Amino acid sequence: MSLHWRSYPTAQVAAEASARHILTLLDNALAGQDRATMAVSGGGTPRLLFQELAKARYDWQRVHLFWVDERAVPPTDPESNYRLAEEFLIHPAHIPRRNIHRVASELMAERAAEHYVADIRKFFELEDGELPHFDIVQQGMGPDAHTASLFPGEPLIEDREGIAAAVLAPKAPQWRITLLPGVLLAARHTVFLVAGDDKAEAVRAVFQDDYDPRRLPAQIVSHHGRSVYWFLDDSATRLISRE
Repeated sequence: MSLHWRSYPTAQVAAEASARHILTLLDNALAGQDRATMAVSGGGTPRLLFQELAKARYDWQRVHLFWVDERAVPPTDPESNYRLAEEFLIHPAHIPRRNIHRVASELMAERAAEHYVADIRKFFELEDGELPHFDIVQQGMGPDAHTASLFPGEPLIEDREGIAAAVLAPKAPQWRITLLPGVLLAARHTVFLVAGDDKAEAVRAVFQDDYDPRRLPAQIVSHHGRSVYWFLDDSATRLISRE
């Protein structure tokens, strides 16, 4: 299990550390190739990360931005993961519009997923059966140990061949579009940013319980990903045994 984790006093400090790590990974990727790819997540903690990335005054000209998952709402909706990134990263960091690969979430969820898969296939020039290899996938985790929009009990947790799909989430807005496990596992680097006391039990279970991804979806990448780094605050790690 190529998992590394560090705990920080606050969510803000964890976000700062994760931003520095991501920028280093981008530098390393761009040193050997013409462009880099990163898929980002939504939520309150990623907002802190986006703000730190925007403050860094990084040159985003060769970085292409994708989404780990998206709610089936218009891009102007307050629940939109795209809107969050637009407000706190894309606009303030002046990321070129040609580099933005958002989910067309204003469409019906199934159609949005189809469009997203087509965009990914075209960008990565994939043959049938091939999966994309994102340079960085930034993920979060919910109190139920869901990650992306792969919730406990979701049958697609077993899918290792698909790229993205529409899923019916147990919480509103119910329809979402998510990257699938095969894509998450194929990422060159995965960066988890997780904070809050309500995540403590999920963090403990993902790190220390037996492998059971149908119950703990965040274990999929944590246990089998290529290079996985967790940035957490002390509240989220309070139940982890450090012996």
